[in-house]
Amino acid sequence: MNEPVVASRGNGLVRLRLDVGYDGTDFAGWARQTDQRTVCAVLEDTLATVLRVPVRLTVAGRTDAGVHATGQVCHADIPESALNTRSIAGDPSMLVGRLGKMLPDDVRVKEIRRVSDDFDARFSALRRHYEYRLTDARWGAEPVVARTTAAWRRPLDVDAMNAASQTLLGLNDFAAFCRRREGATTIRDLQRFSWRRDDDGVLIGSVSADAFCWSMVRSLVGAVASVGDGRRDIDWCRGLLGATERNQQVPVAEARGLCLVGVDYPADSELASRNEITRDVRTPGGCCGG
Repeated sequence: MNEPVVASRGNGLVRLRLDVGYDGTDFAGWARQTDQRTVCAVLEDTLATVLRVPVRLTVAGRTDAGVHATGQVCHADIPESALNTRSIAGDPSMLVGRLGKMLPDDVRVKEIRRVSDDFDARFSALRRHYEYRLTDARWGAEPVVARTTAAWRRPLDVDAMNAASQTLLGLNDFAAFCRRREGATTIRDLQRFSWRRDDDGVLIGSVSADAFCWSMVRSLVGAVASVGDGRRDIDWCRGLLGATERNQQVPVAEARGLCLVGVDYPADSELASRNEITRDVRTPGGCCGG
């Protein structure tokens, strides 16, 4: 499903990178599904209407239903002739304004640019960055941010959550936190996991890794929040790394609190080698659900 279209040089195709943001509340996730409204389907269909050619997107991280993004990245291989219209004049950035008029309010393409054939939104990525918004206010989330802020019904100790989060950092098997996908690895390099309160008292979790398996981020949040509210201890959280399958005691936090905020890529000269490294350890469908 989101495997890249392989473009041979000189065949008239150009590769475009799209930087995308969306409110995931009313989407059934990123990936196209029959009879479901998805981010991928809305973008592909709208791009096809504008460019008058079929469009297939490859995405950095397929987000689940209800998960948001401010820094999603995808790419598409487009016939160069489709960009040589009067309104585009070979400049793909001209598509941003046109798409802004045609797309629904809950999805936006913020930048489009031509990139090297070696750029692959999924396989070239070095790491993905997520944020999770969580309130422990007794009344729940403020209505104006309720679509992007999850509620936790017990008071949370941020220091305890940070201590628990630190025990999970590094290259580990996160099977206890992932919904199983046949043949997909659950070994990930968790590079950052920290918490702070903003000025409104909302907890903001920052989570970065080379990639994420299905439901991993929300399960990480659920595990450390269980430590933060006193129901579990740090040793329990640390011990989850020894599991070989999903632990049913780990709660999965609400999708609405999760947002993909960025994806890091290497320099152009390193894209090809990065693709080879990633393909060696990633199986189709193996990443990157929230």
